[in-house]
Amino acid sequence: MKTEEQEARTITAEPEPPDQEKGPRSRRGRMVLIAVLALAIAAAVVAGGILPRVRARQTVRDQTNQLAVPSVSVIHPQASSAEQEIVLPANVQPFIDAPIYARTNGYLKRWYADIGTHVRRGQLLADIETPEIDAQLRQARADLATAEANLHLSQITAARYQDLLKTDSVSKQETDNATSDLAAKQTTLQSAEANVKRLEYLEAFQRIYVPFDGVITARNTDVGQLIDAGASGGPGRELFHIQAIDTLRVYVSVPQIYSLVARRGLPADLTLPQFPGRRFRGTLVRTAEAIDPASRTLLVEIDVKNASGELLPGAYAEAHFNLPSSAHTYLLPVPALIFRSEGLQIATVDENERAVLKHIELGRDFGTQIEVVSGLNQNDRVITNPPDSLISGEAVRAVTQSNNDQEQAGQGAQSSTGEQSPKTSGPQPNTSADQNSNPARQAESSGRQTKSRGQR
Repeated sequence: MKTEEQEARTITAEPEPPDQEKGPRSRRGRMVLIAVLALAIAAAVVAGGILPRVRARQTVRDQTNQLAVPSVSVIHPQASSAEQEIVLPANVQPFIDAPIYARTNGYLKRWYADIGTHVRRGQLLADIETPEIDAQLRQARADLATAEANLHLSQITAARYQDLLKTDSVSKQETDNATSDLAAKQTTLQSAEANVKRLEYLEAFQRIYVPFDGVITARNTDVGQLIDAGASGGPGRELFHIQAIDTLRVYVSVPQIYSLVARRGLPADLTLPQFPGRRFRGTLVRTAEAIDPASRTLLVEIDVKNASGELLPGAYAEAHFNLPSSAHTYLLPVPALIFRSEGLQIATVDENERAVLKHIELGRDFGTQIEVVSGLNQNDRVITNPPDSLISGEAVRAVTQSNNDQEQAGQGAQSSTGEQSPKTSGPQPNTSADQNSNPARQAESSGRQTKSRGQR
């Protein structure tokens, strides 16, 4: 058995090659291995030098494309309240304002009230001496007595002629003459009576009485001064000036845009500089029912109770009206406005992240905010500080900003500059937009940093 196995092994075993053939093969394998390793090292070196550059170029390209699209802050417009308060300058006037003139000629005998005196209706203000009127009245009364005597004689004569005519003692013509003379004497008597009454009325004007409850605001005469009647040829001198101040009339010129809601019964509050923190309630009682073509305003009257007399006529006041809003209006920060030759505009961002310029109409100016009455919707995304070069259709990157942040930013900028009026020369420059408007420098610096990292 062992012999057969040994023979089988002998038959199947291959003869080993000689040492001369084994040497060249091993050297050839080592050379191939070295070549492969060299190629791998070269590929690694090439890849390590080129790939970072390619990646850096791609990064620069992406950043350049991103920086080419400006980033803008957007907000949603803030809806204004249902009631809007408007503050308008007002002129306080007395409820009744009357100058007091003399109705007769003479000399001032005495006055009984000076400026600041509160007077009541029927109170005596002054006495006037009228010597000429007194003499004219005496003469008129004498003429009246003469007319009465003449009338009495004519009555007797006419009665006698009527009796004599019955017996044909006098002619018809003489009787008619006597009757006509009686009628003339009656007319003369009536004329004399009217003249006496006229002079008595003038005598009554010697005393000047207060026509209504009020306060004396002016006294332009004194004892002994010559008094001319108000209707005697030229303009008479005003003796006193009286104003009723228990209720005051306040006149306000309401702009045309609010004329439809300024109706009778609308409440209004008055504020005056001498009463800080206080408001005086009033009510709109009447309007002029016509727009003033010069100022395009509606004149309205507000009545304010002034029983304490704190409010003085002629004062300047501010009238506060709470007007119901007739349309949906929105509030925007002032820097969102764009002033161009095409008109007043704002910039919005659509759903495709494209800028859209819209024309708007403004309402009231609140300093840091402005009211927009048309051209704006609640869902619009408004750019708060649009660049001057922005056009419709331009791609932008919207960054949502809250209305409170924008309002605080606007108030802070306004407090630093001390301005409280909307801009008139155009939107303020946007610092972030100006930096984004030059993406080449940022892309170049970013590319250099990426390249240096790749080389390292």
